[in-house]
Formats: sequence, C-alpha cells, structure tokens
Amino acid sequence: MMNEQFSIKGKVAVITGAGGVLGGSIAKSFIKAGARVVAMDIRQENLDVRVKELTADGGEAIGIVGNVLDIASLENAANQIVEKWGRIDILLNIAGGNVPGATLSDDQSFFDMKIADWEKVTNLNMNGTVYPSYVFGRIMAEQKSGSIINISSMAALQSMTRVPGYSAAKAAVANFTQWLAMEMAMKYGDKVRVNAVAPGFFIGDQNRAVLINPDGSLTDRSQKVLANTPMRRFGDINELNGAVQFLCSDAASFITGVVLPVDGGFSMFSGV
Repeated sequence: MMNEQFSIKGKVAVITGAGGVLGGSIAKSFIKAGARVVAMDIRQENLDVRVKELTADGGEAIGIVGNVLDIASLENAANQIVEKWGRIDILLNIAGGNVPGATLSDDQSFFDMKIADWEKVTNLNMNGTVYPSYVFGRIMAEQKSGSIINISSMAALQSMTRVPGYSAAKAAVANFTQWLAMEMAMKYGDKVRVNAVAPGFFIGDQNRAVLINPDGSLTDRSQKVLANTPMRRFGDINELNGAVQFLCSDAASFITGVVLPVDGGFSMFSGV
C-alpha cells in the first residue's frame, strides 16, 4: 500500500495540454493514483480519445475544450469544474512546447529568425502558463490550498543552440514559478504551493527530427546530449510522472518555488 503522504487520491487535477503525449502520460498516471482528472486541450478530437482512455478502467475524468491563451475560455472551464466537483486541488500547466519555424537550422543565425515565430512560441509557453495560473490559481487562493506545477526545460537552465524563443520562454516559466510561489505562500498561506519540473531529453514528436535521423540513427545533437548526460540515455516520458505526483502530494508540503530537473544528471554535469 502506498504511503499516504504521497497520495493524491480524490484530488481534482486540471491538466492543460492533456491531449498531448506528456499531458496524457501524467493524466493516466494520476487516474491510476485515484485523482479526479480534468483533461483540457484545444482540440475536441484529442480530448475524446483521452477521456475514453482515462475512464476505461473506472477512473473519474472529464474533458473540457479550452484555450490556455484565452482568459474567458479558462474561466468557463473553471466554472464547469467547480460546479461538478466543488474545488480545484491541482493545476498542471502542461500545454506548451516548441512550434514549427521557431527552431533555427544549423546554417541559420538569430537574424534569420522570424519574429512571428518568436512571438508564437514565447506566448504559448509563457502566457500559456501564466493565464491558467491566474484563473485556476484564484480558486486555490480562495480555498487557501492547492498545488500548481509548471513545465520548464533544460534550455532554461543553460544556453542551448537553435531554440532561442523556447529557451527564453521556459526561463520565464522558471522565474514565474518562483515569483508565484512566493506570492501565494505570503498572501494565501502555506497550503498553496507552486513548483516546476525541468525535463531533460525525451524523444517525442516535437523534437524527433533534431534528435533522430530518418534512418533511425542519432543526430550530432543527440550524441552531444548523451555525452553530457551521466546516465547516458534519453528519458522515458513516464519517468516524469512520479516527480510531478510527489510535488502535488503532502510529502512535498514544505516545498515551494522549486524547479526540479528530471534529466539523468544533464543539468549538473560539467562534461569532465
């Protein structure tokens, strides 16, 4: 039997970007842990598939179409959730990621970047974290309890080539996590916590082309990543689930404002 300290059973957890790979992985993990999951995504077809998966074994889950960049959409979602379950205990700001055009090729420089792509990727990752925190965090402030988890990145912790907009946005997410953690604790009490995880390198749809060649071999970028990862491997997406659950549980009751690397040691390795 799992230590009750780590339990999230019965907690109402809102997961933005739940139709995606990372959001879906965490949602399924939370369902198994007994949480009530509100799967949010901008695409209805993604939600239909996800909610069917989440409820297949008797889990409690609903899907709500919502746009993390639209306050009115988020407020509508918040009203639906409170009407159904009466509260919001957890917010996982998973929606985000890089966007096509925002990654520079090896032969491009900063001055080749399209400003429209910069604005799109920074808006999605930064405001796509701030806006849900603003709407759902207000309910947590009224309750004087709740846990918000944001997604930062290795690119926020040290300079990384080719992804200027994504890096800047994820650095902003890390800073905002610390600021909001301070704000919530000082004004609404020690039961409202805000943390983030900084994933290392996981091969997914968004980064596959820069990490894996068409023939399945590793790109030069992948080889550099693995050379600077003491565990000498990429992560499995499911390896983020435990860290997120821990930060949402009572086991982390005195932890706020943390940006936790889940990276096989990449962020601490000097290369020597």
